[in-house]
Amino acid sequence: MPKPLMCPESLLQTDLSGRVYVVTGGNSGIGRVTVAQLARQGAHVVLACRRPAEGERVRAELLAEGQRGSIEVAALDLASLESVRDFAAGIRERHAQVHGLVNNAGVMNTPMGRTREGFETQFGTNHLGHFLLTEELLPCIRAAAPARIVNVSSCYHDMAQGRPGRIDFEDPNFARRPYDGWAAYAQSKLANLLHARHLARRLEGSGISAVSVHPGWVRTALVKSFAPVWFQDVLFRPLLRLVGMIEPWEGTQVTLYALLAAEVEAHPGAFFSQLGMYRDARANAGGLPLHSPNPEAHDDAAAERLDALSRQLVGLDAVVPTPAT
Repeated sequence: MPKPLMCPESLLQTDLSGRVYVVTGGNSGIGRVTVAQLARQGAHVVLACRRPAEGERVRAELLAEGQRGSIEVAALDLASLESVRDFAAGIRERHAQVHGLVNNAGVMNTPMGRTREGFETQFGTNHLGHFLLTEELLPCIRAAAPARIVNVSSCYHDMAQGRPGRIDFEDPNFARRPYDGWAAYAQSKLANLLHARHLARRLEGSGISAVSVHPGWVRTALVKSFAPVWFQDVLFRPLLRLVGMIEPWEGTQVTLYALLAAEVEAHPGAFFSQLGMYRDARANAGGLPLHSPNPEAHDDAAAERLDALSRQLVGLDAVVPTPAT
């Protein structure tokens, strides 16, 4: 197997004092590692998670490691638009500027379910919750420019267990079509990518860089919706490592690169990928950035349409025109 792509060590030594970052799902997996690294570099990091008590426990553990920066815990349930709005209002009240937003939290291949507002769980949590959060925090992000927005997508935006990534604009929430957990996951991850692509066009010239990333096949608790975590972490861990599974520290490398590398500004809306599993095997080694093998990932008309649909679903104003190309 190729070695995982790593963020240059020089970027991990950059002084981030005075900067504010928001990381969703910051209490576990690659989110926790991202929070730890940014705080280690001196940033103030907002650890956003559904269970504040768990977040406070993680905060105490991370601060005990001796970070130079600070960590703030705030409650955020992406499956509730009310929670998203409350969280964002709190951030706007406490922080005039947000230098980086990492839309990291997510669920994968869940049983059929609905969010608080009735959206399909994966589309609602992985995309719509983060879509609204980004819009609600844009005033703080604009004030901090140059700033970054990083959507954590997946190589499964291309193909998820044989289901091609596509947005079903007529039935995104599986109200009429038969539910398929992997198809729903692929749709939500493609939505993350198209969201970043549209943001980059819309925010051109603002000093805000919006991109999406694939962190790799990371050993996290994300598998819990369809398999016991101990299968992955204990029983099959050596074998899975041989076929491409990586550790959370390796999994956060592309996110950190997307947040910190100056070169990212030259690739607005791009997709940055760790090692992956794509329909075109030539893409499996990843890339910073990587041209996605999924043709729908490059469809600006679909990105525009998704923005309009998302605004309608979360109750925002009409679409903001993008610059002419």
